[in-house]
Amino acid sequence: MVTPMSLIGIRTIRRLALLAMMPAVVLIGTSCSNFNREWRKLGGNPDAPSGLEGRWEGNWISEVNHHHGKLRCIVSKDGNICRARFFAKYLKILSFGYRVALKAEVTGDGYKFRGEADLGVMGGIYHYEGHADTTNFFSTYSSKYDHGTFQMQKR
Repeated sequence: MVTPMSLIGIRTIRRLALLAMMPAVVLIGTSCSNFNREWRKLGGNPDAPSGLEGRWEGNWISEVNHHHGKLRCIVSKDGNICRARFFAKYLKILSFGYRVALKAEVTGDGYKFRGEADLGVMGGIYHYEGHADTTNFFSTYSSKYDHGTFQMQKR
């Protein structure tokens, strides 16, 4: 019996799948270059923001499947809301960037914050809750399918 799979061939199907993913790869690459440009710009700033604002770098880890990777974040302030722009690595070659509005309040030893973002097909709505001081940033994240932690230091 001849199936469509045997007529086309597995290599052709893989190539078609890669072509279908190309727009996403291009968008991720664009997002990466924009993030890196902003990251470098903030790094060369002698008047780097203090507190929660500025550049953060560290790691993320899933407590569900133990996936992990490098994580960078740029936090800027917009009135009472902090805008966190995260850029995560997975398997050293895959990257993913997204933004989260964090409601932050000053505490005796730094800040505590919480927020959420809809990451769509990447897992739906994620909730974030954490604390930071002038040098360390810790947050938990959770969604319907995953939960874990972010740990970063000020850069």
